[in-house]
Amino acid sequence: MNKRPVSLLLGGLLAAGNLLAAANEAPPNVVLFIVDDFGPRDLGAYGNSFYETPHTDRLAEESVLFTNGYAASPVCSPTRASIFTGLHPARVGITDYHGCPTPERALNHPRLSQRPLLPARNKPELDLERVTLAEAFKAEGYATFFAGKWHLGPEGFYPEDQGFDINKGGWSRGGPYGGKQYFSPYGNPRLEDGPEGEHLPERLGRETSSFIEDNAENPFLAVLSFYSVHTPLLAREDLKEKYAAKTEGKEKPTFRKEGDFWTRTSVGDPTYAAMVEAMDLAVGEVMQALEEQGLAENTIVAFVADNGPLTTRGHKNGPTSAEPFRAGKGWLYEGGIRIPYLIKAPGLPPRTTEVLATTHDLYPTLLDLAGVPAPQDKAFDGVSLVPVLHGHQPARTSLFFHYPHYSPQGSDPVSAIRDGDWKLIEALNGSVELYNLAEDIGETNNLAGEMPAQALELRQKLDRWRARVGALTPIPNPKVSSP
Repeated sequence: MNKRPVSLLLGGLLAAGNLLAAANEAPPNVVLFIVDDFGPRDLGAYGNSFYETPHTDRLAEESVLFTNGYAASPVCSPTRASIFTGLHPARVGITDYHGCPTPERALNHPRLSQRPLLPARNKPELDLERVTLAEAFKAEGYATFFAGKWHLGPEGFYPEDQGFDINKGGWSRGGPYGGKQYFSPYGNPRLEDGPEGEHLPERLGRETSSFIEDNAENPFLAVLSFYSVHTPLLAREDLKEKYAAKTEGKEKPTFRKEGDFWTRTSVGDPTYAAMVEAMDLAVGEVMQALEEQGLAENTIVAFVADNGPLTTRGHKNGPTSAEPFRAGKGWLYEGGIRIPYLIKAPGLPPRTTEVLATTHDLYPTLLDLAGVPAPQDKAFDGVSLVPVLHGHQPARTSLFFHYPHYSPQGSDPVSAIRDGDWKLIEALNGSVELYNLAEDIGETNNLAGEMPAQALELRQKLDRWRARVGALTPIPNPKVSSP
């Protein structure tokens, strides 16, 4: 890996974060919520009036809310790698979900075998030599806890191998696919079964709350990484009935074409709504545990998602909508990478900001807020958002994305850059799309033909960035002649 200067801000700006820790007698605790396949429009705080999320909305009211929060990738494993390393997925080598088709498997894949490009190679695990967020906090005496979805490699690369003292449910699977899935028995080798029918989100919230209670006298990092709201679509019957009643007599869901697939443009699926509320209830339980232990005023809380919501799934219609954003999970349109992004910290007044933030900013930001030093020689692609949290100017105006794969939701290999209000998406077969997000948040008016100079400038920036991080590219298909 090419080492770069640590991008934690120095001098007075770094001291601003350290003062938060110094102002308290004990080091601040850290709680990080990660929701799976979840868009900003799935929360009341971002404008949704159908799903009921009062606990997360309350957290939003106490937080700095980013209206331009981004996942590093449109799929789960790369974003999770970015959160725990502070690096862009392209630099880590994890650019698709764990278990994705290799180039060799793609040669026999019914949808991919005739494409001129095969997907890029994807590293199947998060390298153990990477200094993770948990290892950085553990080195400073923090107890570390992980609950829920990991999906960053096989056994030997689980949370307990990456700096977490306790792991409740994190293993190689990307969803709750063992046992009775979202209900016990779970069939999860890292989560003991509960009573028959116990609900997984409730269990993960309770495990996190118990860890907080057990470590009330010690600084801790607790990560609750929900399996919710990833498929399979399963929910508590009482919550499903509640939302079924809310949809009775309403119009049928609407959809539009996105490539060869259909994207949902309306909300209202009762099962999905029930899954969202169950996630919110677990957030509420954890926040209540902080209150009951007298820790709420000395705990940093962050809330993000790993990618946008599932709006389409093959030829089956997805359960929710990313509107007004285009597409959803698996795409580099805004619907696939825009996420809710909340940070609450001691002494930090709540506010809303339009500054760009991405998931690999979390690592340096949480260190900075807690006054925890960056590991020696540790480099970040993310930046500390502490100055932004205090209302200062952003540290950068550009974000980069790289997904050199074919998503199950229909996207071809692509890269993208957001630079101010401009966004360029480059299909790795050479075509480009250019959008002005300030005027066209739905990415409906491709300006590449009208503004070739602007498109060229952004494409060159994207080329330089890919070279700098060593981004892998798709592989020519030996079975198909060049296009």
